[in-house]
Amino acid sequence: MHPKVDVSAFGKVAVLMGGNSAERSVSLDSGNAVLAALLAEGVDAHAFDPQQRNITEISQYNRAFITLHGRGGEDGQLQGLLQWLNIPYTGSGVIGSAIGMDKVRTKQIWLGAELPTMPFSVFNQHTVLDEALVGQVVSKLGLPLIIKPVHEGSSIGMSKVSTPEQLLPAITTALAHDQTVMAEAWITGNEFSIVIIDGKALPVIRLQPPASVAFYDFEAKYISNDTQYNIPSGLSASDEAALQALSVTAFNVAGATGWGRIDAMQDQQGKLWLLEVNTAPGMTSHSLVPMAAKATGMDFNHLCLHILQQTL
Repeated sequence: MHPKVDVSAFGKVAVLMGGNSAERSVSLDSGNAVLAALLAEGVDAHAFDPQQRNITEISQYNRAFITLHGRGGEDGQLQGLLQWLNIPYTGSGVIGSAIGMDKVRTKQIWLGAELPTMPFSVFNQHTVLDEALVGQVVSKLGLPLIIKPVHEGSSIGMSKVSTPEQLLPAITTALAHDQTVMAEAWITGNEFSIVIIDGKALPVIRLQPPASVAFYDFEAKYISNDTQYNIPSGLSASDEAALQALSVTAFNVAGATGWGRIDAMQDQQGKLWLLEVNTAPGMTSHSLVPMAAKATGMDFNHLCLHILQQTL
C-alpha cells in the first residue's frame, strides 16, 4: 500500500484549507498538517485558501484534498463546484456533505431508518423565546439538555442546560452562531468517536474530557492537554463490534462516503445513541482520525496518502 503509491498519478493537488467559517483556525491547522504530509511523500501539493484566492483558480489543479471545516467547505457547496469542474476530491459528495452539516436533517434521516438518536426540538430566529417555550421543551425533553447550532462544528456555540432558567440564554447564545438551533436530551454516559474509512470502522475511541468542562467542547477538543483518548475504548468486544456496525450503517444512511467520523454515546443502561456525523474531520495534533488510524498501524503520512488515493 504505502510504498507502492505512485504519487505522480495525483498530479497537482490543492489542499483546501482556511475558508471563512467559524472553524477557520482549526481548518488551517488541519490543512497545513495534511500539506506537510503530502509534500513529505513527494506529492505535488499546494495550499489553497478560498478566503485569500479566487475559487475559480481551483480549475488549475488535478484534484483536491478538502480540509475545510464548517459551512462553505463541508456542506456540499464546494463539493458541487468541484464536481461541476470535474475535479476529483476527498470525502463525501454533495448530498452526504449537505446532510452531515445539518444536525437536524441527519437525525431525521436516522430516525427514518430506525437508528437510535435522542429526541430533540428545533428553534430559529422567529421562535418566541418565553417561559411558555421553556415549559414545552422541558416537558418534552426533560433536563439536562444540550443546545447546539444546527450548522456548526467543533462544538461552537454549544451549551449544557441544567435548569429551566439556563434554557433561553443558551438558545440565544447558539442563535448568535446559526439561524437554526436544536435542543437535544442529555445523555449521561461515555462518549465515543468512530472513524470510518473505505466503509469500515477503525478501533473505537472513548473520550474523557477534563472534569473542568461539562462536555467535549471546543477547549477539550483543541486546546486542553488533559482530555484523554482511550484506545482500546474499554467496551466489551461485543459492544465495540455493535457500535462499529451501527456507525457504518449511520454513516451510509446519511449519504457519507470515503472517510469521516461518527460520534456516539452509551448511556448508563448500556444503550448506544448516535450524536452526529462529520464528513470532513479535523486532522490536527488533537484530532481523532489520525489517532484511530495509528491504532491500526497507519502513520499520518500514510493516512493522508490513503485518503487522497480515494480520488483516483
